[in-house]
Amino acid sequence: VQLQALGEGLVQPGGSLRLSCAASGTISSINSMGWYRQLPVNGRELVIAITSGGGTVYADSAKGRFTISRNNTKNTVYLQMNSLKPEDTAVYFCKVKVSGRDYWGKGTLVTVSS
Repeated sequence: VQLQALGEGLVQPGGSLRLSCAASGTISSINSMGWYRQLPVNGRELVIAITSGGGTVYADSAKGRFTISRNNTKNTVYLQMNSLKPEDTAVYFCKVKVSGRDYWGKGTLVTVSS
């Protein structure tokens, strides 16, 4: 399973950015799809995730600002980030669980700065 993440960019505080992550390869069953981010101090943390049933898990920092969606036909997950803050600056990683095994995409740098 290969993951391709797109959407890296520089955005001003208060702006928006959308990331996408497409899974390809031998995919029998996707259990969950989600986004994590690598912060300088706290390491890698969950931002938001969505299960195969559509349930979502949010970090407190993401509630009210970030949304996740998935296109099951395209095996793609999207992260819509609104009202971005400088502290959202991080490398974002998508993670997909396929048949119980985790696969990680390459990091996507999101920079929030004026």
